[in-house]
Amino acid sequence: MREALVAAAFELFLERGFEQTTIDDIVSLAGVGRRSFFRYFPAKEDVVFPDHERSLAEMTEFLESGTGEEDPVKHACDAARLVLRMYAEQPSFSVQRYRLTRKVPGLRAYELSVVWRYEHTLAAYLRGRFADRPDGPLRADVIAAAVVSAHNHALRTWLRSGGESDWVAEVDAAMAFVTGTWRDRPAEGGADGEAGADDVVVLVASRRAPLWRMVQGIESALGDVQRV
Repeated sequence: MREALVAAAFELFLERGFEQTTIDDIVSLAGVGRRSFFRYFPAKEDVVFPDHERSLAEMTEFLESGTGEEDPVKHACDAARLVLRMYAEQPSFSVQRYRLTRKVPGLRAYELSVVWRYEHTLAAYLRGRFADRPDGPLRADVIAAAVVSAHNHALRTWLRSGGESDWVAEVDAAMAFVTGTWRDRPAEGGADGEAGADDVVVLVASRRAPLWRMVQGIESALGDVQRV
């Protein structure tokens, strides 16, 4: 019955428009009563996004399934992949919904509230993983926003192609960008003596030396470091 209601709703939305379609119209076409509609959907907007509650629950379960040893940024990115997979399971429906949402401001606002719930869930997980860092809350919020933004970029790219592009490649590239930007890395340089970003150059000069000579000495030293 849930699927029948969704199918009836989208048939009417595409035929008449979202604003012009009433709940009575939907239940009439589906052959059920109003009580049956509200058993599954609190409002008309919810019938446009029928799968997000399940997807959010799956994301939450996945995040909580971690051992605590995995890289938190990668784990958050892998959780975001589940959402795009949900869209990809029904490409035709997802593309129809995308086109409908672009036309109806109220649906765009509703979709933003859904996106915020995903971001909030990711941020809560990352806050727990970064609890021992002074910048933990800030880092968690920024990374969660980055994961959602990268996911949405991959999703929109796939949807604009009509569901024809390789969604796996799209999300892989987007998540690789996030992990490459935010994953913790060891300091560059090491025992082999290679120069790193934190090298210090010390210049010893006479107090009477002119400024231009000091600058020349610094440039010379930096040039030597670059050649190494």
